[in-house]
Amino acid sequence: MIHAPSNIIGMLKIFDPTTGEVFVDKKNAIHYENISWAMAHTLADRPVGAIYSMAFGNGGSSVDPTGIITYLPPNTVGQNANLYNQTYSKVVNDNEATNTDTANNFMTVTHITGKVYSDIIVTCLLDYGEPSGQQAFDNATDYNGEFVFDELGLKCWNGSAADLRLITHVIFHPVQKSLNRQIQIDYTLRIQALTNLSAA
Repeated sequence: MIHAPSNIIGMLKIFDPTTGEVFVDKKNAIHYENISWAMAHTLADRPVGAIYSMAFGNGGSSVDPTGIITYLPPNTVGQNANLYNQTYSKVVNDNEATNTDTANNFMTVTHITGKVYSDIIVTCLLDYGEPSGQQAFDNATDYNGEFVFDELGLKCWNGSAADLRLITHVIFHPVQKSLNRQIQIDYTLRIQALTNLSAA
């Protein structure tokens, strides 16, 4: 029997595409049960399992009066795991009719011949006018604001937009989305075969 162990690494970059200012650049946590379920269904050509949306929330951290940030652990256990407090989401699967802006919200698969890894790059743009109801300027003093994001995750399709499975979760310092700036997220999932091991 040949075993091909695999590893999945998530890398997240949140930045302003106009100014180039980077707000977050870090790795994320993988929900291994849900992502293994998604990969198996996708490889078996089933109608579930594909990445569908990027979810944003504001429940991943707290800021005390002195400015010290306390982070909660990412949710990566249980099929029904979710963000702590999801406040917004965007469809990022460019094969879905519900994606109304495939030029800015899409997925790309890259592979270098001879390498034992392939990347899924998920790109999502929060444009000036979205989300609806955001503040005019990025000067919020309330870090619990609906669109002061401090958590983010990718979700895969499980039959309907109301029934999605969380496959990644990342917690970061609060980043405000406001009318005066765009925010782009480049989210890379690297799927890597570690080695080939022979076993009797």
